[in-house]
Parts: sequence; structure tokens; C-alpha cells
Amino acid sequence: MKKLLLFLLLIIPINVHAIYTNATSSILMDMDSGRILYQNNKDEQRLVASISKIMTAVVTIENSNLDDDVKVGNKVLNMYGSSIYVQPGEVLKLRDLIYGLLLRSGNDAAVVIAKHVGGTEEKFVELMNKKAKAIGMKNTIYKNPHGLDEETKNYSTAYDMALLTKYANTLNEYKKISSTKRWIVSTGKKTYDWYNRNKLLYKYKYTTGGKTGYTPKAGKTLVTTAAKDNLTLGVVTLNDSDEYIDHEKLYEYGFNNYKKYLIIDKDSFNIDNSFYKDKVYVKESFSYPLTEKEKEYVKVLAKIYKVKKYKNNDEVGEIIVTLKDEEIYKEKIYVSINKKMSIIERIKNIFK
Repeated sequence: MKKLLLFLLLIIPINVHAIYTNATSSILMDMDSGRILYQNNKDEQRLVASISKIMTAVVTIENSNLDDDVKVGNKVLNMYGSSIYVQPGEVLKLRDLIYGLLLRSGNDAAVVIAKHVGGTEEKFVELMNKKAKAIGMKNTIYKNPHGLDEETKNYSTAYDMALLTKYANTLNEYKKISSTKRWIVSTGKKTYDWYNRNKLLYKYKYTTGGKTGYTPKAGKTLVTTAAKDNLTLGVVTLNDSDEYIDHEKLYEYGFNNYKKYLIIDKDSFNIDNSFYKDKVYVKESFSYPLTEKEKEYVKVLAKIYKVKKYKNNDEVGEIIVTLKDEEIYKEKIYVSINKKMSIIERIKNIFK
């Protein structure tokens, strides 16, 4: 099989400014492409406290019916730290417990959820670790669903938590709950009025969600997301004494220096080639955040394979995007047979 190479140069829009945070570990990531725009000790494994509850929410959303009625058991009496103060015997919708989990960081909500979804807390933690592995969180280990670290401890990294946040924000239920500023629920016995503890939702207008965390051993941990124009970013800080200022600082850096550019548009994709009379296409569009000066370093290379006997939707090539000669994206190219083409035209095309 021979290859016909078509070289396409795409001219696309680093003002690099010194930036730092007070965090031991931190990261700024584009939530769509996964590109890292800033990092400091991103792979250093640390205690993560209550931002563990992001995974608790993800596992619950994906493995249960959020309209289930859940009866609170006696184990909540043993919980300490941040709580929603539910009492044994109360019945709440599972969805409401997730609101309490994410808005108020309820450790009692976490153990009630784990028992309902996993059968036991241990089985639920197994689901957490299985999901972490599937997402690609290579340096994460969960031992409990809440993040308290007096007995068992949850470890992760800024990078892994950014990956988790990127994944969690593909779940509409998670996005809706984590962005909610206030939630009121009644159990018949009590009425709860919960305000989101994530202060960035009130301080920084572009904030779209997140989760707070703190233990004396872990320090202050914070995960947030923010969106401006067509750019959606996420920030993770671990052991940060000034977390909200640092998050806003990183977002301003990202929004001021990067823009998202559509590099491959599946709806208008076309390659001028003399081999295939039928249309070639890609299945996905590709956008990427870039600085103004990076535009001259982006290249798009399309490789078209000369497949003589091809069928509809066969793979006939690939398109590769590089930035400063480093591959950042690869997509297969397919062919769509024009059924109106005559048999004679097809035979001529094969032997051309």
C-alpha cells in the first residue's frame, strides 16, 4: 500500500508571564483538550481531603438511580468534620444526598451514599478505585468515600484530580449540582437549607463549579472550573494557604493568554486529492487552546492511503496535528461512497 502525503500548514493564533501559587501542587488544565497550561508539582502524591468526594459523586451518578429513596443509618453518628447533620431514620432522595455531599462536603452524606450504592463502604471504595484506573489516574488511591485521613487516607495528585474533574464535567448531573449555590430539601422531619461552600462561585463570575477540601494533614485543597468565551478551564490546588486568590490568578492567566481555535472542522472537512472521487471525511472536530505566538508552530498533516477496492466508510487515511513538532492530535480519515457515481466511473477511478 502506497501513501499519498498531503501537507497542510495551518496558521493559527506565548505570552509567557511568570506565575506562581502558594500551593504545594497545582495545575491549570483545558477541560476539553486536556492541555496543561500551567503546573507545579503536578504528579506529587498528596493527601487530598474532601475533594475525594468528586469521585464519590461520579461513582454514584453512574451506578445508581438518583431518584432512589435512601434511609439514613446509624453510622452517621460516628462521623465528624463537615456534615449535613442528617439523623438515623430520615429518608432522602439519593440526588439530595449528592447535593449535601458536594455543596456542604457532608461526610455523613458520603457514608450513607456509599452504603446505598456499594452495599458496603468497602465495596463502594472498590468502585472508586476502578473508576480512577479507567480515567487514567495512575497516582491515586482511595481508602474511603469522604477524604477524612485520621484512620484511612486518600492520596492523589493535582494532575489526577484535574483528569477526574475533566471527566466529571462530562456528566450533566455532576455539572448541575457542583455549580448550584443553594439547595433546599425537606425530609418530613427536618428542612435543610444548604449553601455551596465553594466561595469562588460567589467571588469570580466565570466559575462554573468545583469542590472544597480540608484536613489538618492535607491542608486546604480546592478543585474548580471556569468558562469564558469558548474556553473552559479547571484548576486544582493542593495544600494551598490562599486557594481562592490562586485559582482566580490562574484563570486570569489562562483566559488572558489562551484562545480556543477550531483546527479540524468535521462539517467542512475536505481534502483536494486526485485519487478518491468519493468524499473523504472525519468523525470528530478538534479544537485546541493556543497563545497568539503559537500559531506559526501548528501544522496539520493529512496522509491519504491509496486503497483501490474500498467500501463505504472504510478508513483511507489519517490527519495529524503537531505543535512545535510534537503530536497533539490524531484522527482517522474515512471515505463516503457517492452512490450516484456510475459503475463505469468507479472502474475508471480504480485503474486511474
